[in-house]
Amino acid sequence: MRWINSRPSSGMRLALASLPFAALLIAYTVGSTARLAENANDKLLPGLAGFAEAINRLAFIPDPRTGDILLVSDTVASLIRLFSGLGIATLIALTLGMLIGMLPYARSALSAFVAAICMVPPLALLPILFIALGLGEVSKIALIVIGVAPVMVRDLAFKAIELPREQIIKAETLGGNSWQIALRVVLPQILPRLITCLRLQLGPAWLFLIAAEAISSDSGLGYRIFLVRRYLSMDVIFPYVVWITLIAVLTDFLLDRLRRAVFPWDVLEGKA
Repeated sequence: MRWINSRPSSGMRLALASLPFAALLIAYTVGSTARLAENANDKLLPGLAGFAEAINRLAFIPDPRTGDILLVSDTVASLIRLFSGLGIATLIALTLGMLIGMLPYARSALSAFVAAICMVPPLALLPILFIALGLGEVSKIALIVIGVAPVMVRDLAFKAIELPREQIIKAETLGGNSWQIALRVVLPQILPRLITCLRLQLGPAWLFLIAAEAISSDSGLGYRIFLVRRYLSMDVIFPYVVWITLIAVLTDFLLDRLRRAVFPWDVLEGKA
């Protein structure tokens, strides 16, 4: 049998999926044990006891200065910024994506501009945003919007353009106007793609958020990571990185479940 035609069983898929994580954990444990054997105070690769102590201090013991649980307060601050930016970007992408995809005049006026904006490195605009909008929440949210919205606009516009012309002609034959065609023909077919766009932009959105928090913030996951780096507190940095990854993975999973639940027909078409 050719390898290309062989498929693993469900148990084998689970084992293969777990293998890279287990290998990474084993490699870290070996490296940490070796370094701690040479120097018990080594901070680069802390042992499991160090991680447990740091997690307990951050996630369960109130901060003596503020009285807050640091992990909780940092997570809430970051998620408010992240979801605010993604929400605004989603509204912009849906509106402009449909306009560019449906209307030739809008396509001629905006497509080149959106394509150019996509090429601008968002992090290069961070100093400008801080100068123009201040060091508060607005500039951080604006960076996320600028970073992800143009890419989502182009993706949704391409999806709208790719819709079969026959569907538009049939809707026009049945007396549908532009609003009806937009809401009843185009919108239902690009909404699944919108959720996929969100999933693809989660990683960049986290990148822009952490960069903004690292430069100017007094709370947030990125703020905490860059605050403790000066003390080489890897026992704090590693758990925060893992926590951010878990949040991102959970968000991606929930978005996928939402797409499958609301648009089951799109899932079936993707398997065809």
